Amino acid sequence: MSRTLRAFLVTTVLSCGAIIGPGAFAATASVYDPVRAFAPIDLPGPVNAYRSSNGAPGPSYWQNRADYDIHATLDTSTKQIHASETITYTNNSPDVLATLWVQLDQNTYRRDARGTLSNDHRRHAEFTDGYAIDSVEVERDGQRVKADWLVSDTRMQVTLPEALKGAGGKIKLHVSYHYTVPGLFGGRTAWMATPKGEIYDIAQWYPRMAVYDDVRGWDPLPYLAQEFYLEYGDFDYAVTVPADMLVAGTGLLTNADEVLTPLQRQRLAQAHASDSTVMIRTPEEVGSGPAAFGTKTWRYHMSNTRDVAFSASRAFVWDAARINLPDGKTALAESFYPVESVGPGNWGRSTEYLKDSVEHFSKRWYPYPYPAAINIAGGATGMEYPGMAFDGIDDKGKTLFWITAHEIGHTWFPMTVGFDERRDAWMDEGFNTFIDTFESDDFANGVYGPKRDSEYAPGGGNPVDEILPILADPDAPPILTRADSIQEKYRHPVTYFKSALGLRLLRDQILGPERFDPAFRKFIRDWAFRHPKPSDFFRAMSSETGEDLSWWWRGWYFNNWTLDLAVTGVRYEGGDPAKGAHVTLANLDRLIMPATLEVKFQDGRTQRIAVPAETWIQRGDAIVSLDSTTAITSVTIDPDHVLPDKDRSNNVFKPAAVGKVGG
Repeated sequence: MSRTLRAFLVTTVLSCGAIIGPGAFAATASVYDPVRAFAPIDLPGPVNAYRSSNGAPGPSYWQNRADYDIHATLDTSTKQIHASETITYTNNSPDVLATLWVQLDQNTYRRDARGTLSNDHRRHAEFTDGYAIDSVEVERDGQRVKADWLVSDTRMQVTLPEALKGAGGKIKLHVSYHYTVPGLFGGRTAWMATPKGEIYDIAQWYPRMAVYDDVRGWDPLPYLAQEFYLEYGDFDYAVTVPADMLVAGTGLLTNADEVLTPLQRQRLAQAHASDSTVMIRTPEEVGSGPAAFGTKTWRYHMSNTRDVAFSASRAFVWDAARINLPDGKTALAESFYPVESVGPGNWGRSTEYLKDSVEHFSKRWYPYPYPAAINIAGGATGMEYPGMAFDGIDDKGKTLFWITAHEIGHTWFPMTVGFDERRDAWMDEGFNTFIDTFESDDFANGVYGPKRDSEYAPGGGNPVDEILPILADPDAPPILTRADSIQEKYRHPVTYFKSALGLRLLRDQILGPERFDPAFRKFIRDWAFRHPKPSDFFRAMSSETGEDLSWWWRGWYFNNWTLDLAVTGVRYEGGDPAKGAHVTLANLDRLIMPATLEVKFQDGRTQRIAVPAETWIQRGDAIVSLDSTTAITSVTIDPDHVLPDKDRSNNVFKPAAVGKVGG
């Protein structure tokens, strides 16, 4: 956006002269209140020793830790998981903990689950019995004792025989359990039948520690419809399945020699060195060869992650390629899909999409932190886990590209930057949709760009126009609404689209990439594998970019305010264009934004002037004074159509013609 300095703003309306034009616009009552727009903002999270005024973790920031050792068996005859886990829990807080809270997300499929009646989006007609907890024991100093535990919906409270000290106290929690894997009604985790075998997408499959943080203490919100808030740690997990099944797990496969054929290991080694996709298991090899009996155990390790997931099937085709990361590092892009998804327009390009997305996200924002990025075609579609995406068997073309980029993009938000998705889904989904927009432009010179989603941009047009119905809807919730409270009709428009558009507007129109991008990268670095809150983000961006952005946070995030900028008149000094001109502007609604003013002159010249947000700091009208030498033919506010202006009919003003001007 060009910014011409041969102009100055006067925030009082000149009392002499008349508007020159075929007629002034019909008077519009302004509802703009500069005192409210620019008032100091009270952010919901306080500044303290844990969270600094610059939006970074404070000098005393702490975070608890949960390390897992899990052994699970998939029984395909009963569709059940039987497992035992050991959680090594480290209490880095300054507090003594008498109880532990554990999340039991499989209980959301119980008939009596809170989420069954509270949310239309997650309501289903089929059910399971949820988790069956077989035993709970606590170990300290090598001694294991039974613990008292109480299940409450999708949570379990464990009473400790002896309180756990803070500042590094450790305890081991042993849990044995089993549950029935839901069918396709499971949504985020499910099994389904295909012609060559069943596919099991296994997630939310182990009791997981709730977060204990400096903001709320224990935060075990029931699992209603939103996603997750989890502690970080290291995972070692083993999955035993029928011997003819492949397992695709998050993290690093540590016993490839035991579970893969020599040919598969050879091909996998080729993929680690190849920028082109290498077939590890071909379509022709699915279902061929001698029958396999018994079971195999697949072992995985994943460091510094908040979750793990896996998929298992005898129907999988498998391909892979190298991902090139900053500083010469590499990872592996892998895709697993059934034979019916094969094809160059279908899942045959999944690994290509995955590789490109991870490479661009890593280069632009933050290096990918895990050894593999995996895309699964199965029954649990459009869902993400650290380093893994569950997508649809029928996805193809631009749909497959978009969903692949979006779901693996979640590795950055909220898997690396550990947002609380159950409360602040707008940070998880909106930040991820924001980075998606760049990948849609980057891939193959934008063949699938610009980023669009029919759920929130049905017209596929200008996003600043697509957002206007949401801003105008009196029932639409503000972005800063608890995620579970947002009705399904507003979930995509607000949580995804408005949040992402807010970041694009902040970057492209308010701050500029040269200030936004470094600040955004710093925020990611500061909070990688930590738990930032909305206030931390607001403070980080304001502090690092050198702007008091209170007016933007208030208008776009705390409220659904709308913007209506107008050009209301042109006056020549002494009636003579050669002596200068004065353009009158108005801000007629509650939202404010910086804008560009474009002035076209009779002699063919065009002048662009930056109109900063502070133009409106005292009142809702302003005058731009120009050193004109000839008559003005038109004046336009927001000529590039980049602002969400609800009424563009008053954005252009064309003065009436004047006689020949001398000099």
